[in-house]
Amino acid sequence: MSGHSKWSTIKRKKGAIDSERSKIFQKLAKELYVAAKGGDPNPENNPSLRMVIEKAKAENMPKTNIESAINKAKNRGNDENYEAVRYEGYGPSGIAIMIDCLTDNKNRTASFVRSTLTKRGGNLGTDGSVSYLFERKGVIVLEKEYDEDKLMEDALNFDILDLVTEDDSYIIYTDPNKFIEVKDGLTNLGYDKFIVSEVTFVPNNYIALGDEEAEKVNNLIDALNDLDDVQSVYHNMEM
Repeated sequence: MSGHSKWSTIKRKKGAIDSERSKIFQKLAKELYVAAKGGDPNPENNPSLRMVIEKAKAENMPKTNIESAINKAKNRGNDENYEAVRYEGYGPSGIAIMIDCLTDNKNRTASFVRSTLTKRGGNLGTDGSVSYLFERKGVIVLEKEYDEDKLMEDALNFDILDLVTEDDSYIIYTDPNKFIEVKDGLTNLGYDKFIVSEVTFVPNNYIALGDEEAEKVNNLIDALNDLDDVQSVYHNMEM
C-alpha cells in the first residue's frame, strides 16, 4: 500500500510552538463545547464529540480542560452559540486553502478571513472552489517502533483505506466513520505511540514550492490560525 504524507513533519512543527499551546486549547475548548451542545454530552453516544476529544488528547490537552468545556455545554443557562462556517480560497502560488471557523458573528469572521488572505497574497474563492481537491479521512500516525509486517496484518483487519510507511513513522488512513473503531482496535492490540490521530481533510495531491514561495504560504497559514474564529486550516502545499 502506498501514498504520500508529511504528517510527522507537521506534528513536529506544531509541537515545537509551546507559546501557542494555550491558543490551541482555547480553540479545542470551543470545538468541544459545540460538539457537546449540539448532541449528547456523553461521548459514548456522540461520535462527533468523541472525535474532538481524541483530537484534544492528541494535542495533550489536560483532562480537566476537556471536562470543563463539556460541562459548560451541559449548563442550560449558557446561551453561547457558534455557527460552523467554511471559507475556500487560494494562497500564494495558487495553493488551495480551506478554512473552518466557529463564529458568533459571520460578518466579522468573513471580513477577517478575507483581509488576511488579501494582505498575504491570497484571495477568497466561492463555495466549492477548492473543496473538491480534499477528502475527509481519519489519520493515525504511529511512531516507527513496531514491526511493519505485523502492523500491516493487524491494521488490515480493521478495513483501513491505506497504510503508508515513511522513514520515521507509519500513516494509517481510515474512513471517517471508522476512525474511532480503528484507533480503539489498534490501541487494544498495543499500538499506542500516536504522533497524530484525528479526522481531517487530506489533499488528493500535494504541490511542492521553493523556499521563498513556501515561506509566504506558511506566513499566511500562521496568520489565519491566529484568528480567534479559525479552528482549522487545510492546504495542499507539500511541507
